[in-house]
Amino acid sequence: MTKTVSALYDTYTDAMAAVRALESAGIPHSDISMVANRNTADWDDRTTEPSDVAKDAGAGAGIGAGVGGLGGLLAGLGVMAIPGVGPVVAAGWLVAAAVGAAAGAAVGGAAGGLIGSLTEAGVPEKEANLYAEGVRRGGTLVTARVADSKAPEAQSILDSQKSVDLNSRARVYHDTGWSAFDPDAPVYTADQIAKERTLYR
Repeated sequence: MTKTVSALYDTYTDAMAAVRALESAGIPHSDISMVANRNTADWDDRTTEPSDVAKDAGAGAGIGAGVGGLGGLLAGLGVMAIPGVGPVVAAGWLVAAAVGAAAGAAVGGAAGGLIGSLTEAGVPEKEANLYAEGVRRGGTLVTARVADSKAPEAQSILDSQKSVDLNSRARVYHDTGWSAFDPDAPVYTADQIAKERTLYR
């Protein structure tokens, strides 16, 4: 049996540190996924060295499949637009499942596919909505499929790499009137994301 472990990061850099730590622990590229908001300043400032997990997991999961009116995916990491989030850079098995669920669907399908893929993989719906909203507000989501016996170690690895405390982040979101991810919500700009992050410090 396998289990899905997940964590949200405020920066792409922190998320990639978590990916590298998972890889070092022996978790295969094909079992790791990442979804990063492309509108963040830290994305532009990131190292230009390509990540094996982004390249290999994306290729292995087949996320190059066309998604028609949803904007399609580009080469490399797999750039796509999610309604309510905007452009994301994504790779891995979870993204492939989300894209597959969204192909040919209504315009909100990609976001619904991401939440649906998370819940299908065993992530509680409340957390799935928080993860999607976290990406909308500039974060990066990392997930991994691991054997049940390795789940505690893998989750500990994710938590040790500057991951977001979901309970405290949920309180911040709720204080702004948020209740669940809304694919019709306006996309955050880089400036809005920078301002949003001041709430977490």
